[in-house]
Amino acid sequence: MALMTGTQYIESLRRLNTRVYMFGEKIDNWVDHPIIRPSINCVAVTYDLANDPQYEDLMTATSNLTGKKINRFAHIHQSTEDLKKKVKMQRLCGQKTASCFQRCVGMDAFNAEYSTTFEIDKKYGTDYHERFKKFLEFVQENDLVVDGAMTDPKGNRSLAPHAQEDPDLFLRIKERRADGIVVRGAKCHQTGSINSHWHIIMPTQAMREEDKNYAVSFACPSDAEGLYMIYGRQACDTRKLEEGADVDLGNKQYGGQEALVVFDDVFIPNEYVFMAGEYDFAGMLVERFAGFHRQSYGGCKVGVGDVVIGAAALAAEYNGADKASHIKDKLIEMTHLNETLYACGIACSTEGHATESGSYIIDLLLANVCKQNVTRFPYEIVRLAEDIAGGLMVTMPSEKDFKSDLVVGKNGETIGDVCNKYFAANAGKCSTEDRLRILRFLENICLGASAVGYRTESMHGAGSPQAQRIMIQRQGNIEGKKQLAKHIAGIHK
Repeated sequence: MALMTGTQYIESLRRLNTRVYMFGEKIDNWVDHPIIRPSINCVAVTYDLANDPQYEDLMTATSNLTGKKINRFAHIHQSTEDLKKKVKMQRLCGQKTASCFQRCVGMDAFNAEYSTTFEIDKKYGTDYHERFKKFLEFVQENDLVVDGAMTDPKGNRSLAPHAQEDPDLFLRIKERRADGIVVRGAKCHQTGSINSHWHIIMPTQAMREEDKNYAVSFACPSDAEGLYMIYGRQACDTRKLEEGADVDLGNKQYGGQEALVVFDDVFIPNEYVFMAGEYDFAGMLVERFAGFHRQSYGGCKVGVGDVVIGAAALAAEYNGADKASHIKDKLIEMTHLNETLYACGIACSTEGHATESGSYIIDLLLANVCKQNVTRFPYEIVRLAEDIAGGLMVTMPSEKDFKSDLVVGKNGETIGDVCNKYFAANAGKCSTEDRLRILRFLENICLGASAVGYRTESMHGAGSPQAQRIMIQRQGNIEGKKQLAKHIAGIHK
């Protein structure tokens, strides 16, 4: 099959029987639901860009499994050049959508699974790697979106999976059969889960022998029997339900998506099982996926950051403040922070190396440094954007007020007349509506629904800050650095 287009992708979702719930109700036509559709549009961009000759080098790759041209989001990295192109592709997608385009988790799961299953087979003589390769060939041939799902609800964080009062708070193998396994539990915060054709599930942390039933990894279709999803609430989400909503939406066309994915005794055939009790490899799979996903943030968040910087510069221009030295300095600082994130993403890619399977992995220390910066810099970028934009970003009347013909003034002025009069700014550069559009856009990306794809996700996506600090401590080689100091200082013991 040739690469799908964005339109073909959207139509392919209609053929799924995915069970989706939101606001306490079942959503039958979730593909066209006004709250969900912007996130689907975001994924569609990853298809359309792959079909654009201008971006072919970044958006497509040659499969190491089949030799065919595929979407890079389904590719196994074969070199450091592949790793760098991944980051550049993600920056491009962020620039085009100013939101979360959702396919990174699946791509990062593929690459973590590929090398980890190879090493499990080497130790235990299993055939997980061949199973996974067959599944990936199927994904590549059909140009599918696969959600990578790792995060369990976890319950009481001080207790191991097997010690939880409710055993379902970590996804587990409930039953083993000759032809497969039955799994029960849930995965939460799942990016793009509803928009995916399939899911690939991974353990959420390193495991011990008593937790071996929780050391499970597998793939299953999004509409598998017993699987359903509950859509995650976002700030300002019901604005999308307002009749004629436009300016007030900010980013009207694109958005992110998160959901709780529930496995209510779902049967998984053996051909889609890639780990089933090999607890000693759970940590490896988690670390490799986390490393790849922390690299990803040096691309996607940078692309969105490019748009934030552009929007802040426009807001300054529309306010008539773009010549002020402090505005220029703030834009410089935003650019410096954004490019530092990108530099980290490129650095951990450039310093990557081959795994035993032949696929390439990033430098894990630098990937964790990249994500640690991402937990901080976007917050400063957003703070500066809000500073530049001014308070009107969060205090302006609604779009309906600007269009209202209700007479309120002594001379026959309508509410719309009054709003348009008093919220005009740099008339030589913009209309009042254009000024409102850029301010609503900044509100959306800094505080509203797109915070899922930028600000808040920068903190908790791919692991919270402490998770990176733990990895930095493990990989920072403090003992080696102490030896360097001893040698130069003349200490010989």
